[in-house]
Amino acid sequence: MTTFLPSRRLRGLFALLGALGAGAALAQDAPPAASRITAVTLYPGSATVERTARVAAGSRSAVFDCLPQGLDARSVQVHSASGAVRVGDIAVQVRERALAGACVTPQDERLRALEQRLAEARAETGALELAHSYLKSIAGSAPGTQPASGPGTPGAGQIGATTEALRRSGHDTLVRLHQARTRQEALEQQLKALAAERSASAQARVASVTVALAAGQGTDLRLTYQVRGPSWSPSYRATLDTAAATPAVRLERLALVAQDTGEDWTDVALTLSTGQPLRSAGAPVPRPWTVDVRPPEPPRPPAAPAPAMAARAGAPQAESAAVAAEPQAPDFTVAVAEGAYATEFAVPQRVSVPSGGPKVALALQVQQLDASLVTRTTPALDAAAYLVAQLPALPGVWPTGPVALYRDAAYVGQGTLDASRSELELAFGRDERVAVTAEPERRASAAAGLTGARTERTTERAYVVTNRHARPVQLQVLDAAPVSLDAQVQVESRYEPAPTETAWRAQPGTVAWSQPLAAGASARFAARHTLRYDKELRLREQR
Repeated sequence: MTTFLPSRRLRGLFALLGALGAGAALAQDAPPAASRITAVTLYPGSATVERTARVAAGSRSAVFDCLPQGLDARSVQVHSASGAVRVGDIAVQVRERALAGACVTPQDERLRALEQRLAEARAETGALELAHSYLKSIAGSAPGTQPASGPGTPGAGQIGATTEALRRSGHDTLVRLHQARTRQEALEQQLKALAAERSASAQARVASVTVALAAGQGTDLRLTYQVRGPSWSPSYRATLDTAAATPAVRLERLALVAQDTGEDWTDVALTLSTGQPLRSAGAPVPRPWTVDVRPPEPPRPPAAPAPAMAARAGAPQAESAAVAAEPQAPDFTVAVAEGAYATEFAVPQRVSVPSGGPKVALALQVQQLDASLVTRTTPALDAAAYLVAQLPALPGVWPTGPVALYRDAAYVGQGTLDASRSELELAFGRDERVAVTAEPERRASAAAGLTGARTERTTERAYVVTNRHARPVQLQVLDAAPVSLDAQVQVESRYEPAPTETAWRAQPGTVAWSQPLAAGASARFAARHTLRYDKELRLREQR
């Protein structure tokens, strides 16, 4: 039998193939990289998450495991802190969490800690119950006799001291036992809720990202991806200082952060952005506007029997009911003022936001704004005056959100900050030192024209405003005037004094008087409106 020995070239080829096979097996079975979330950029309705993992020199692959199922595979990017790593193909796989043994839910650690606290509470309750039972056995033993369990009781001369000691011990034991049982019940309720939350998250799916790479040296590998669901909502706090020489408003930006992605954000660098990646990136294109002659309508078919009609009518209702029965995803969309660029806020300190936990409130920015104060009243609707601060245009993008209003450190109510308006205003409650009086409205109607075929109707309104401050105020009085929408109805309005604007804020029919009002002074504002129209016409008025 002849044995053939491979040549040196063949032996080298076999060795190379063996090395390649071992490398492929290593790449396939590469253990998940120990990664952690280092930075998060949060948008309204989505977030960009950055994970960092350390790869050793010579690594040919890296696996980022236990990622949220909401990960957008198209947004995955991988780069290294240095240029010592070449990145190849990136594979994203989604599977059931139950099949990923190494993936624990964010609630697991909290569940184990809660179980430990509950065990300690139960142990304390049991020990106190044992002590209480022992005291009862001592108290139930007659003097001079031997109890069923425990040492003998003291003699008759020591009954008073023993009774007081038992009373004190029993009182302390019962109080502590009540507190321990209350604490135990609270922990059991928390454990029940957390166990239900964990059961729901355990049925979710997880994603893993496998990266083929060639690492020339050990370095940090960074993985970034987009995930839907987390969000932040804006809120504001505005404080008006009326005692200052120049009125100013202190405006604070606040943010409420919430996320339920399935992974905890622990000690991360958080950046909040007003951008909206979920919105369309381009403007819509108008469709052609065509005009054609409508063809004659075909003859209508005979009406269907009532049962068939009812069946057809019931189908859309059943379909709509089925759609309504589907669970709706929480909507975290925040209305953002339209602008060319987004505004970002880098939180200076590192932040921890647990998945499914409570909202985290963050203070972002404080601005001091000069304000112009106006005392505004609409006497026809409300015989009261309100203090309004008019602010300059705000730099950057300010999403519309609720604002808590404070005047001279006193809370006056809630409002809405809408920076998209051309005039930014905030109302700071009623001005009780400005008195407003609306005189009774006077109406008159008479026939007009040579033949009396026309009707002339007159309405007169008058208001008196008195400034009881020790300083002058800038007064603004608003009123409504009739606006004719038909040429058959003629409207004539006369004012005393003449109004500053007859179309306040480009609203026809909204009249505004604006003037300073000295301390202790009063001003009267009157309007007379006359409507003329044919007697047979019936008017339709909306106020």
